[in-house]
Amino acid sequence: MLYRIAEAADWQQAQETGFFTSADLAAEGFIHSSEQQQILETARRYYAGRVDLILLEWDEAALTASQVRVEREWVASRNEAFAHVFGPVPLAAVRRAWPFAADAQGTFCLPPDLSGSGAG
Repeated sequence: MLYRIAEAADWQQAQETGFFTSADLAAEGFIHSSEQQQILETARRYYAGRVDLILLEWDEAALTASQVRVEREWVASRNEAFAHVFGPVPLAAVRRAWPFAADAQGTFCLPPDLSGSGAG
């Protein structure tokens, strides 16, 4: 599974159009996504103080079946590879969605049903 920290407005639009898109797809040609073990550091670095977020879980096999290309590309600033999704994500590939916000101390936590499942 792949994960995307999404703005609530982008998720709402996806439910209306049937496809998730975001500003990074238009600007960079792909949608940034993460492996489970990368979610919290991404949230800490790029989404501090945000409360209007949704965490989306995407099925990579469903993306491939929908002919949406996924490539892992090295990101030097993080010293690891990230999955980049080259096209709109059909809702059929979205398995789960959770509200995602930091706690009062500014710390993000994985949803309870994800945090116990290990990295993957």
